[in-house]
Amino acid sequence: MYLGIDLGTSSVKALLIDASQAAIASATAPVELSRPHPGWSEQDPADWIAATEATLDELKARHPAELAAVKGIGLSGHMHGATLLDASDEVLRPCIMWNDTRSHAEAAKLDADPRFRKITGNIVFPGFTAPKLAWVRNNEPDVFAKVAMVLLPKDYLRLWLTGEHMSEMSDSAGTSWLDVAERRWSRELLEATDLAEKQMPRLVEGTAPAGTLRAELASKWGLKPGIPVAGGAGDNAASACGMGTVKPGHAFASLGTSGVLFAANGSYLPNPASAVHTFCHALPDTWHQMGVILSATDSLNWLCEITGRSAAELTAELGDSLKAPGGVTFLPYLSGERTPHNDAAIRGSFTGLGHEAGRATLTQAVLEGVAFAFRDSLEALRAAGTELSRVTAIGGGSRSRYWLQSIATALGVPVDIPADGDFGAAFGAARLGLIAAEKADPLVVCTAPKTEETIEPNRALAAAYNDAYQRYRALYPAIRGVS
Repeated sequence: MYLGIDLGTSSVKALLIDASQAAIASATAPVELSRPHPGWSEQDPADWIAATEATLDELKARHPAELAAVKGIGLSGHMHGATLLDASDEVLRPCIMWNDTRSHAEAAKLDADPRFRKITGNIVFPGFTAPKLAWVRNNEPDVFAKVAMVLLPKDYLRLWLTGEHMSEMSDSAGTSWLDVAERRWSRELLEATDLAEKQMPRLVEGTAPAGTLRAELASKWGLKPGIPVAGGAGDNAASACGMGTVKPGHAFASLGTSGVLFAANGSYLPNPASAVHTFCHALPDTWHQMGVILSATDSLNWLCEITGRSAAELTAELGDSLKAPGGVTFLPYLSGERTPHNDAAIRGSFTGLGHEAGRATLTQAVLEGVAFAFRDSLEALRAAGTELSRVTAIGGGSRSRYWLQSIATALGVPVDIPADGDFGAAFGAARLGLIAAEKADPLVVCTAPKTEETIEPNRALAAAYNDAYQRYRALYPAIRGVS
């Protein structure tokens, strides 16, 4: 057996797979998100441990023999979070999360230093880790003075599991401190934020062992002590491992809290001007590119809160057949936006509202707005030299066939739906645990699932969708100065 643990924004998921990679059992536990001020997003790292303990308690209660047979563990987690520890490994403040935009001024200042884009291959986005440390230095100097170690969220779980300060390249590429081409920390960029390499965890590849399970935790859940814990991956790279998106030309569209258009690359292909993320993959000598939308299903969830209806109820009102875009346009910038605008201050909007615009009209506009945001990411990937002929849909939003029809038509490429199964970040993490434990070939392990259904673009609505996309594109500069 192999165990994957995925630290998500809203929950921790633990997944057991067997040697044939069949999912045997899973458990989830919620994690709270705090927004103490506009633009802020924080979590208490103690909650990550409590949620992980809850999932392992559940697996032990329901599947003790299978849990006891675990030979390798893999980790996945939301990226960019600044988890700050003192010399005793005590947490100094709540983790500043990936969708926190308070450090936009610090990010702009770092991004104006040409060394950052040259060495990392990326814009310094406000959500990345380096500007968060600059914000702490400027606003919480007493905390900054005590920082002995900066860990990404999943690597804080690793510290609890193994006692080791370690990370891997896919997650670390999102800090603005990694030399992404050379796959190592950049002392030059660390010094630019008044930090040193000794305050960073040791790096390994995501497929390599990165610590072993502590004896007291092994005893608690009936596991063998010394089980290897793989380097693992940031959540999107882990999802790619789960989906088999590890070779050039393979791509997926993730409709989760955030939205991601992910393409695997066999070489390093940076293009910061396109606002595409160019990161190391979890597999050695492999990279990937991503267009990132900060509010994907979060946009629909926001509408659910406003209307008092569930996501399923809202999308059901649209029926099964894709409709032509109406006169209402939604910009899904509820937390700012990354690709293609790199704008932490922009906020979402509805335009074209009239008396006739009811709940279904707003739902349709939200789904289309997110679809057009994916189109923005596709155009940015093209500008970075990556062409996609099809994508595979994953994430909670992919349960809506209407939404997938809208995305396929907006992108102009087929969208594949994988056969039933668990192919997300927890599964990718479990695969990495298997590879680390067995020294297996990553390309043999990380294969793609079978396709259950393919949703083709609606050619009859292609022109209407393109017109609506052009209207969508024109709105950002129109509202930028007043949002």
